[in-house]
Amino acid sequence: MQALIVIDVQNDFCPGGALAVAGGDEIVPGINALMAQMDAVVLTQDWHPAGHSSFASSHPGRDPMTLIDMPYGPQVLWPDHCIQGSPGADFHEGLNTDAANMIVRKGYNPAIDSYSGFFENDHSTPTGLHGYLQTRGITHLTCVGIATDFCVNYTAVDAAKLGYTVEVRQELCRGIDFDGSLAAAKDAMDAAGVRLI
Repeated sequence: MQALIVIDVQNDFCPGGALAVAGGDEIVPGINALMAQMDAVVLTQDWHPAGHSSFASSHPGRDPMTLIDMPYGPQVLWPDHCIQGSPGADFHEGLNTDAANMIVRKGYNPAIDSYSGFFENDHSTPTGLHGYLQTRGITHLTCVGIATDFCVNYTAVDAAKLGYTVEVRQELCRGIDFDGSLAAAKDAMDAAGVRLI
């Protein structure tokens, strides 16, 4: 049984959004086409409260795209994005959300960010996605979405650690590539046994 994990294809990560990733909107038709080939489709949705601790605006004097130390480890400070209920947090209008069997919202805890679809950034607080996939009998995952070097990477690596067979369809992902993050993410996924296609 195979599931498609569609990661954060939201307005704020597409051109014109608060944390726009180049070409983020280009992957939508290909993702929609892939949905019909899967036994299950799961969408993840970044879902931050206003004033989230990962926002640079929550740390006076700090600029977006800088690093700080949080209790759970290093954290990139982001522009305010994907705020709960905002148009930026909505899925891209072209994405076939009707095909989704489940939507996993992440990053809603104001004190901790959540890149992975499986765990918050402490790597131990679960989102519930693993339990859902287990009860459905899913063993193989295909990951697509935004951004390759952050949420796609973390989701794919966590999935591999949990014992799934995982592939990332690179043509259906787009990355930020912040300070070498894209190359580092590909190395991390490769080391975890994720198949990069």
